[in-house]
Amino acid sequence: MTSDSALVPGPLRGAVWLLRGEAAALGLLAAYLIYADLTSTASDLVNALFVTAFTAGGALVLWLLGAALGRLRSGARAPAIVLQLMLLPVGYYMIQGGLAWLGIPLMALGVLVVGLLVCTPTNRALGVG
Repeated sequence: MTSDSALVPGPLRGAVWLLRGEAAALGLLAAYLIYADLTSTASDLVNALFVTAFTAGGALVLWLLGAALGRLRSGARAPAIVLQLMLLPVGYYMIQGGLAWLGIPLMALGVLVVGLLVCTPTNRALGVG
């Protein structure tokens, strides 16, 4: 974080760290997908490259949103909330598909980060609400 880090309340700081953690996890997944794209025979190379680019782009966006929120940029809050809310349907369909061990924590993560982004100390720090 920048020199504004003393002004960043705990809930917002936690949201920033969680967003950066999500970005790191997606970055690792993107690295694995790049490795898989280079070493395996793809039945549909265009789709494989699209999924890899989408994953890498998602990691970049999450990292940039976390950085912007760490600098108290209020415009980054709404996109971050939207991305976190997208974890709810993803987690739901993982649960329906038999991956409850992953779906439930993903849903909880999304709800946690949204809660941190809309709580009163975060609103005050970002000058919204």
